[in-house]
Amino acid sequence: MRRVLVIRLGALGDFVLSFGPFAAIRRAHPDAAITLLTTAPFAELGALSPYFDRVEIDRRPRWWQPVATMRLRRQLRGFDFVYDLQTSSRSSLYHLLAGRPRWSGIAPLASHPDRDPDRNFRHSIDRQRGQLRDAGIGAVPLADLSWLRAAGQARLGAELGSETVLPADAYAVLIPGASAHRNVKRWPSGGYVEVAKMLVARGLVPVVVGTEAERGLAQAIVGATPGAVDLTGRTSLPGLAALVAGARLAVGNDTGPMHLAAQMGTRCLTLFSSASDPALSAPVGPDPARLAVLREAVLADLPVGRVCAEVARLLDHAA
Repeated sequence: MRRVLVIRLGALGDFVLSFGPFAAIRRAHPDAAITLLTTAPFAELGALSPYFDRVEIDRRPRWWQPVATMRLRRQLRGFDFVYDLQTSSRSSLYHLLAGRPRWSGIAPLASHPDRDPDRNFRHSIDRQRGQLRDAGIGAVPLADLSWLRAAGQARLGAELGSETVLPADAYAVLIPGASAHRNVKRWPSGGYVEVAKMLVARGLVPVVVGTEAERGLAQAIVGATPGAVDLTGRTSLPGLAALVAGARLAVGNDTGPMHLAAQMGTRCLTLFSSASDPALSAPVGPDPARLAVLREAVLADLPVGRVCAEVARLLDHAA
């Protein structure tokens, strides 16, 4: 196979959980020209990685937009094999647009279907491993992300500038945001204020990250915590990867940056509500002992003391 296509559209947590499968596909096809089809937010990560020779952006046209749909058809054509790691109803339709090449996924008539009847009840990383096993790729370990840390460090320095200097291994990252349309996945900012104050008392600088739209959350935390730093809207994804890689700890909701922190090897405490199941979507990292999860059906009911106790346990274990 000379030309291989990998489809992974997002979201961030899903994309991050595909780093291992990306690396496994690259190892399985060392001489092939491998193209990634993804959405715009993740194109840079794909281009920086050692897994792909080319990155194409899927602009997700509506089916009644013939010109845009034909462009997508051209992007999908000409491949000897396609790994559809998105495995959604939309990406399965791409099998037809692509002219029905050899295909790993759940599309009807796929040449290499994922045969696991319980795939929807498995963690994302296990589901992808099973899919690739059915396509002939047996080993899918977590990826070595040293490339991302190196690329991110240069980017982070430029993004923060000389006015923001964080003490090496003496800061912790707080991630109080989540999907804008799923506020139920957000622990109240007042809880993060108490965690931030605890971190300061232990000699750590709390650093709040998120999107520009989450600046209000960050300001509520930083404004109540002298010494805390607000970096919302200031880091690219590579810069964020380097930032969390250098942190003593990351605490946040079930959202993409927590998956990135876990994969970078950071100690992580992730807070789950009933909106998602950690058995299916908890962050995964190289050392499971560094990862902890707390779950409460309604996150507003999750006691601050319980979170602070788990933060203390992770920090003491680090010491």
